[in-house]
Amino acid sequence: MEAFAKQMRAVGGFFATAIDTAVVAPRPPFAWRELIFQMWFVARVSIAPTIMLALPFTVLSVFIFNILLVEFGAADYSGAGAAFGAVTQIGPMVTVLVVAGAAATAMCADLGARTIREELDAMRVMGINPLQALVVPRVLATVVIALLLNSVVAVVGVVGGFFFSVFVQHVTPGAFVAGLTLLTGPEDVVVSLVKAGLFGLAAAMIGCYKGISVGGGPAGVGNAVNETVVYSFVALYVINLVITAVQYGGPQ
Repeated sequence: MEAFAKQMRAVGGFFATAIDTAVVAPRPPFAWRELIFQMWFVARVSIAPTIMLALPFTVLSVFIFNILLVEFGAADYSGAGAAFGAVTQIGPMVTVLVVAGAAATAMCADLGARTIREELDAMRVMGINPLQALVVPRVLATVVIALLLNSVVAVVGVVGGFFFSVFVQHVTPGAFVAGLTLLTGPEDVVVSLVKAGLFGLAAAMIGCYKGISVGGGPAGVGNAVNETVVYSFVALYVINLVITAVQYGGPQ
């Protein structure tokens, strides 16, 4: 019961911190310099792993999908599966895996180190709100970069699927391109961007909350980083399940 109560307090503290962050986000002064620095940091640590993950994810899904299509004699429709998988699922999921594993953990470690050195308390004494100065720029930067990375993954996924289908599984190039829009439309692109933005928001908020609420010295920082990865992945699947259910579960 005590462990359960501790977890419930942590969940309540997370949502309270998220609400406080949303309240102070539009208030001046805004930390533009910190925002730009964090955007560059998140992009720098995420772009290469994102591309490296996107290619095998897409190739594997296209390979399996094309095997099924060949059995039905419909290999020319492989472009539909490649676009649908890359845009609706692979793009957002690869984005949050990289953002949570690279950017959110780094934010957690940074804020955790500041917390145990009592830098956040010093900022409060000087009248500076740590949420406004440190958390808001990191969250907004992660959301913006997550949207951009999702677009990169979608493009890399479609291009990678094209080369794999055409040069390895001998699909007609024109048929592949013609099938791209059979299952994937503008509304799927919009939902994909919404997913990526929410994934980035959740991962950044989890990392920042674990960092500013850390305790137990350096060992506590390490535990907070590990918890950031686990909780971010859990949030990924919950958000993905809810949005996908809303998108495809309603009346058509």
